[in-house]
Amino acid sequence: MELLKEIPEKNQNKDMTYELRKAARAVLLNDAKEMALLYVSKGNYHKLPGGGIEEGEDIYSALKREVKEEVGAEIEVLDEIGLIIEYRDGFGKYPTGQIQLSYCFYAKVVGKVGETSFSENELANDFELKWVPFNQGLELLKNDSSEDPLGQFIHKRDLAFIEKAKEIIDS
Repeated sequence: MELLKEIPEKNQNKDMTYELRKAARAVLLNDAKEMALLYVSKGNYHKLPGGGIEEGEDIYSALKREVKEEVGAEIEVLDEIGLIIEYRDGFGKYPTGQIQLSYCFYAKVVGKVGETSFSENELANDFELKWVPFNQGLELLKNDSSEDPLGQFIHKRDLAFIEKAKEIIDS
């Protein structure tokens, strides 16, 4: 998988101990060519569906599980988009720092979209599923301006993924 970007902290702490986290994400389109985005109202930003890869789980299984939870849909993976590495210095639930490897795929919905089943954390952050035309989704991310440190990482990461997906879709 192609490495698209590395996102460091602004003033990365070279003495920080980092915990490794792997995640799978999707630029997901439905039959109407609308893209699934999650709006995180507590952080005022949009993100792609996806999340952490659990122990013993492969990337594709994690992707399908996360999309089913957050979007309520079964998917077919069409292509790889790329990998982004994030170096996060101690915030949130990772006070010792975190290196996150995010694997992103281009996928389409298979069958009907059902109900979401957001986690307690996602509900606490007021996640909302949106289906928007692809270019509108790209513009939404370009215009996001979260003050939340996690939201700032997600913004950089997911914008890079969507811009790369546009290249794949347009080719």
